[in-house]
Amino acid sequence: MGIGLVILVVVVIIVGLLVSLYNKLAKQKVLIGEAESDIDTFLKQRYDMIPNLVEIVKGYAKHEKETFEKVTEMRSKAMSAGSLEEKMKYEKELSGAITQLMAVAENYPELKANENFKELQTSLKELENNIQKSRRFYNGTVRDFNSMIAVFPNNLVAGVFGFKEMPFFEASEEEKENVKVKF
Repeated sequence: MGIGLVILVVVVIIVGLLVSLYNKLAKQKVLIGEAESDIDTFLKQRYDMIPNLVEIVKGYAKHEKETFEKVTEMRSKAMSAGSLEEKMKYEKELSGAITQLMAVAENYPELKANENFKELQTSLKELENNIQKSRRFYNGTVRDFNSMIAVFPNNLVAGVFGFKEMPFFEASEEEKENVKVKF
């Protein structure tokens, strides 16, 4: 009876550890989903702001048609992206197009003086800061999750239950540069 009891205690401890590890991984996965949702919320706000920004700039810089089309195209692609990897790719391109649009605006002093443009520019800067904060939170939770599934014995539990490494949301080269907002 003594050996049977020891085996039962060992089995209960192992099952308890497995359940605990699984729950930790599942909770971290939920945090990643929450972080991704936060990013999506801010990106949606930015997508909604872009047409207004394009229209205001278009009123002053009519001959910059190619720039407007690129911003509009990248916005559409980013909004319809399916996977996170696809969304990251189009977000990088959209950020570059927005940077290009802002550079066009620099050539038009009357535009830079326009109150609507200034308000949109300020809102866009705040939104970009919120997106950056959300990406940091997302990347932190992904880092923690990826670290958890890389170590023993978590890697065994992760493999059995299908937990896979998650991608980081990386900034584009344009986003890594300092934002230059001039009024």
